Amino acid sequence: MTSNSHIEPVADAQGSQFTFCKIMKLSSEEINSALGNIPLWSLSDDQISRAWQFRDFGDAMIFVNRVAELAQQHEHHPDILIRYNKVALTLTTHDSGGLTNQDFWMARQIDDLVGNENGYED
Repeated sequence: MTSNSHIEPVADAQGSQFTFCKIMKLSSEEINSALGNIPLWSLSDDQISRAWQFRDFGDAMIFVNRVAELAQQHEHHPDILIRYNKVALTLTTHDSGGLTNQDFWMARQIDDLVGNENGYED
């Protein structure tokens, strides 16, 4: 195994079944292409991030708990920063040394939790 890959469970196209396969770090071209599918996320170094603003702390925590449940289910965990009613998530695949398809897949799943609502720019 090379330093830019690891073995990880990966969902099929429907997101329902898992197989174990090698996860490869994406090239710059692949990353730029994948960013087109998640326009509200931003790229910084080897990670993608997005922030949301909710009505209050309770709504922010409901969202965070839904993200946590999704992350546990798929064994791919974002970094989470909570500031009262603001939540920022960051995704990268540490074991692969950067961004992988799993990060972009997870970003789309997280977007599906709230749609395009409540996003904000720092």
